[in-house]
Amino acid sequence: MFRILGALAGFFILGFLGIFLGYFAGSIIDRFRAFGSAGMNPLNASRRQSVFLETVFILMGKLAKSDGRVSETEVSHVQQFMQKLGMTSDHRLKAIALFKQGAAADYDIHPKINEFLAICGPSHNLKQMLLVYLIIMGLSDGQLNSAEEELLIVVAGRLGYSPAAFKQLLDMVLNQMHFAGGQSTSASALEDAYKALGVSKENTDQEIKHAYRKLMSQYHPDKLMGQGVPEEMIAVATEQAKEVQTAYDLIKKNRDQNRVAA
Repeated sequence: MFRILGALAGFFILGFLGIFLGYFAGSIIDRFRAFGSAGMNPLNASRRQSVFLETVFILMGKLAKSDGRVSETEVSHVQQFMQKLGMTSDHRLKAIALFKQGAAADYDIHPKINEFLAICGPSHNLKQMLLVYLIIMGLSDGQLNSAEEELLIVVAGRLGYSPAAFKQLLDMVLNQMHFAGGQSTSASALEDAYKALGVSKENTDQEIKHAYRKLMSQYHPDKLMGQGVPEEMIAVATEQAKEVQTAYDLIKKNRDQNRVAA
C-alpha cells in the first residue's frame, strides 16, 4: 500500500524520477509494517534467528533435566525435532551442545532469557512460539510433570505471561496436539477443539472465527520468518496451524449441523 502512495507522492513532488524514489521508500515502510524491524535489517533478522534457536535448545535441555534426569523419550523428541528441522550435521552438533549446556545442573537460564528478551522481546509472536516449542517438548512423554510445569511457569513469567495466561496457552497447545495427523475421533473431540482455539461453546461464531484467525496469523510462516523464527523451525509452526485448522473445521461443521437441525 505505501509503495503506491509513495510513488504517487514522488510523482507530484519530483515528477517521473520521484515515482521510483517514492516507490522504493514505500516498499521499505511496507516491509517494516509486515515483518517488524527484522524485515528491514537482514543482520538484525539473522541475530534474532540465532538467539531464538539458541534459547530454544538451551531451555529444552533445562526442561528435560528439570526432574533430575533426561529420559530416552526426551532425547528421542529432540532428535526428531532436529530431523524435522532438516539441520545439517554441523548445526545438529551445535544444537546438541546447546541442549547439554542447558541440561547442566548449575546452568542459570536467566542470562539467556535476558538476551532473548533484548533481541526478540519486542515480538509477541517470538515469545509465544518459544513457549509453544517448550510446551511440545514437555509433553513429548504425554504429560507435564510438576518440575517441568514449574520451570515453564518461571519462563512464561519472564516472557510476560501470568500463570492464568500460561495455563490457557498450555491447554490450547495440548488440545491442538489432539488433532495432529487429522481430525480427532475421541468422544471429547468437540470439547478439545474449543480448547485448542482458546474458546468455549458459549462464544459466538464471530468470536470463534476471530480466535481462529488470530492463531493462524501467529503461526503464519512469512510472519514468523520476518520476525526472526529460523526458516528450519517453521515446519513445527505449520503443523500447529494444521491442527488449529482441523479443530476450527470441526467446530464449524458441528455448528452448521445444529443450525440445519434447528
